[in-house]
Amino acid sequence: MSNCEFVLPPVDAVFEIFKQLNQIPRPSHHEERVADFLCQYAERLGLEYDRDAHNCVVIRKPASPDYEQSEPVVLLNHMDMVCVGMNDPLNDPVQAYTDGGWMKARGTSLGADNGIGLSMALAVLADDTIEHPALEVMTTTNEEDGMSGAANLSPDFLKGRKVINLDSEDYDTITTGAAGAYLQLHRIPVALQPAPKGKYRWYRITISGGQGGHSGVDINKGRASAVVLTWAVLAAIYNEYDFSLSSIRVGEANASIASSAEMVICVPSGEAAEFVKSQEESFNAWIAEEYGTTDPDVRCHIEKTTPQDTVINDEALDGLLTALEQIPQGVVKMSETMPGTVETSNNVGRIVSEGDHLLVSTHTRSFIDADMEALGKDIREAFAAQGATSELVMSAPAWQENPDSDFLRLTSDVFLDVLGWRPRPVAMHFVLEAGYFVQKYPGIEMASIGPRIIEPHSAKERVELSTINDIWRVLIVLLSRL
Repeated sequence: MSNCEFVLPPVDAVFEIFKQLNQIPRPSHHEERVADFLCQYAERLGLEYDRDAHNCVVIRKPASPDYEQSEPVVLLNHMDMVCVGMNDPLNDPVQAYTDGGWMKARGTSLGADNGIGLSMALAVLADDTIEHPALEVMTTTNEEDGMSGAANLSPDFLKGRKVINLDSEDYDTITTGAAGAYLQLHRIPVALQPAPKGKYRWYRITISGGQGGHSGVDINKGRASAVVLTWAVLAAIYNEYDFSLSSIRVGEANASIASSAEMVICVPSGEAAEFVKSQEESFNAWIAEEYGTTDPDVRCHIEKTTPQDTVINDEALDGLLTALEQIPQGVVKMSETMPGTVETSNNVGRIVSEGDHLLVSTHTRSFIDADMEALGKDIREAFAAQGATSELVMSAPAWQENPDSDFLRLTSDVFLDVLGWRPRPVAMHFVLEAGYFVQKYPGIEMASIGPRIIEPHSAKERVELSTINDIWRVLIVLLSRL
């Protein structure tokens, strides 16, 4: 069947559903309201659904007439989003707008990752003119910060074994493999002490303007991590003069390259204070030299501020600086078998002072599970040497689909028939839930497709409108051929 043999439903329903989703705050770990929305959506359509203890939801729709004997198909998405730039992620809606063929958000991440794919799946459920086998629209939780939803799915939650994963950001590709991910939280113990009295000068050091971005797909683009810059400016001061750290907050999300930082320090008045203030000019000159092409808007600003009541003990500060110096940040190894593809990387997403500890998150990725786990162990040991405890939040396996599968070939054929070109099969340096699904549901096949989403996990996130329409057309024809 070719796409000219029936009328394709308009894409308008996808945009309307996405608009509704963006009124529902949905940061990772807080998906209750969007799970409620999905269940209510199924009830309005008279469809069966299940919701598990982790708020994962599967909605089932019977096959169209004449498709009853076809194998069931799963449409896979996740309901959470990375919330960047929001003052109150638990309550703030996303304000989306269109600009020159793109959809963007005002000052925050957009949530196209994975809200657009989810909107497509829900639009299919609502349209009875679309021909399809029996459908399971599977929507997981906490995909962006631990994948606990997929990791805890029961073996009988899903029946289908052919999966169209709509969580992809490269419009002209079929994602056939993804790196594994190893997310850890490290806690360096802190003993807060009274701030020094007498002739001390207090400074607030801020880093802003960085592009940030996805710590997987953007890790090899030479962007300035605010974590690296924070270490560099503090180490420069540390190497010359004693100082005390009162507070520190770096980064926005565990899965993002940190784009901003703020810390408050104090130093003795006199030469030390003059040295700290002079670092703004010299440090910005270094930033311009290192990142002037790849991240041109990053700046460091140092200003006087009011005295604070407490400071972090020297041992905790020393431990933080030492651990950050010892662990790798950025690309660790490029692949020898996949030219131009990062094989192994590590990113420090956040650093924050929280009461009796400093919290540091590390996100290690690799196509080689053993290498990922070994690097994660080295990082854990580096923090342990500084008295830190480490918590393993996620250990998601890498995934590689059989490139010669009939399912992938059919998907590629549909792209050719509908859009006039074949997508490139690629393995991406981000984690997908596919690894968990392959483990839990033997015999599963997966093709991952989606519209063009640029700068996910950042306030510059945007999606190209024409590609949403194109992937919608591909999806409808693919369902009819399955």
